[in-house]
Amino acid sequence: MGKQDANTSTNKNAIKNRYGFKLSFLHPRYWLTLFGLALFFIITFFPMPIIDWLGCRFGDFAARSNKKRFNIATKNLSLCFPDKTESEIRVIVEKHFQAQFRSLFHYCILWWRPISLVRNRIRKLGFEKIEEYRAQGKNVIILLPHYVGLEFAVAGISMDNGSIGLYKAMRNPVVNWVIANGRLRFGKNNGGAVVSREEGMRPLIREMRKGKILIYLADEDLGADKSIFAPFYGVPKATVPVLGRLAKSCNAVVLTCSCCYQSVSRQYELKLFPAMQGFPSGDDEVDSLNMNKAVEQAIEQCPVEYLWTLKYFKTRPPGEASVYD
Repeated sequence: MGKQDANTSTNKNAIKNRYGFKLSFLHPRYWLTLFGLALFFIITFFPMPIIDWLGCRFGDFAARSNKKRFNIATKNLSLCFPDKTESEIRVIVEKHFQAQFRSLFHYCILWWRPISLVRNRIRKLGFEKIEEYRAQGKNVIILLPHYVGLEFAVAGISMDNGSIGLYKAMRNPVVNWVIANGRLRFGKNNGGAVVSREEGMRPLIREMRKGKILIYLADEDLGADKSIFAPFYGVPKATVPVLGRLAKSCNAVVLTCSCCYQSVSRQYELKLFPAMQGFPSGDDEVDSLNMNKAVEQAIEQCPVEYLWTLKYFKTRPPGEASVYD
């Protein structure tokens, strides 16, 4: 066995050990989770219009019952779109909950149905840019905002390209097993992989330099110690200043990707924007500002489907009070 084959085998064994099924998942504490997943699996055989209708109705229920997340989304939208009225913001939030739970139902298709069926649920625009930049000797980073259907974007990218990305483990190990394997199944023929945040950036850099595409989600608030403040829709936001450094270190271009569900065709439309110009600049503040602007540009493709229920403005500049109190 050659060195490369040995490394591939070692990587597959490591992935199996980390994300494989464990007998402990059958413990009674996980029976409710397993039952819920079984129901979701059955729903995947329903016609898409019915799945969409069910998801939206669950979203209506969640909007009424989960006041905490409803208020977070309302505050985020009010900060980012100050020209909109309270009633306009409320309508967007309600539609957002519908979109979020509709996509949650779609994820069951992503996790369990044949890859050929999933491929038919994805339409990709502008992906020829990847090979164009590779022909120029460039590596590629895809900047992906937190859309409600972002797992479809990850699948669409990784099913045709070797890719790597950070993965945040779920608290429930059964759910973690389902989601992690849902990501890995599309990239297994291309050497796709996921890296936990605890492993840091070195594995990402190493794999990017080998030619893998980095799928990078950069819009979460990870705290003041890892961030600098840069405007996001005009509001100071704790922004991790890593993307520019990664692009420089790996000789990479950055392509922003939007992911929007088309209710007529019942497809997720993935759109790659042209490479960010003048990026990286060598200045963390300039690069963070330009990155946030690129995320804004992508959000404008379908604002309702951005994950507004996350606390994007949790960390405030010194002296500023929390916006979520």
